[in-house]
Amino acid sequence: MADVIDCDYTVEGAGTPLFLIHGIGAARDVWRFLTPALTKNFTVIRYDLRGHGTSPVPDGDFDLDDLVNDLERVRERTGFEQAHFAGHSLGGMIAPAYARKHPDRVKSLAVLSTAAGRTEDDSAKVWAVVQAMEQNGVEQTLDTLIERWYTDAFIKAHPDIVRRRLEQVVNTNTDIFMKVFRIYAGTEMLPWLHEIKAPSLVLTGELDGGCNPRLNKLIADAIPNSELVILPGLKHALLLEAGELVAQQMIRFITSTGVGPSG
Repeated sequence: MADVIDCDYTVEGAGTPLFLIHGIGAARDVWRFLTPALTKNFTVIRYDLRGHGTSPVPDGDFDLDDLVNDLERVRERTGFEQAHFAGHSLGGMIAPAYARKHPDRVKSLAVLSTAAGRTEDDSAKVWAVVQAMEQNGVEQTLDTLIERWYTDAFIKAHPDIVRRRLEQVVNTNTDIFMKVFRIYAGTEMLPWLHEIKAPSLVLTGELDGGCNPRLNKLIADAIPNSELVILPGLKHALLLEAGELVAQQMIRFITSTGVGPSG
């Protein structure tokens, strides 16, 4: 097991705590379009994964469990005993893994744009992206990521947002980026998702290729107390392309569980 990393974090808002967990090659600012709505309802804790943003870059290998331990360290440092947890992409794997390990800490989950139950073909496709990055370099594979993450209309309308996100990828330590991408590619949650006790919102975009509705239906079917939401016309970068909509879905779901902003 790798050493636990003291990740950098930000606390904003008021109400029941809500931890936000970003994905590969991102940072806590990827939630910036959700926080105006979320901070009106929750105390929002955003943090940078190890080796991302301004968090320390670790030495050696690490796995999903180490990322879970980092999140638990953030929770310990904030002092919140129980909270809601939301994760996107790789963060959508960290959040359920955390809920499995620390069930008494978790009021609810939002599992956003992630994958479980991949077929051999699904796995081959995601590993092909990993191999392309290994052979050609991350920067040379960015066009593939753009096509996977954003709709054509958003790319044309918001080139600044797209460029800022890609710069984040390029500026992430390459070794760290590849390690977390391999964790994302190699994680299979389906065998243990039935252990998740917390109410769970499972949400993805209709056009998300790697984290598609088919795989998210498997996630929702596996988690006993869950709701599946498919957002029409959207790909993987939901937090940037439809942040306010995702925030409203999260608020609605958490409120509906009875353990919402005042719970």
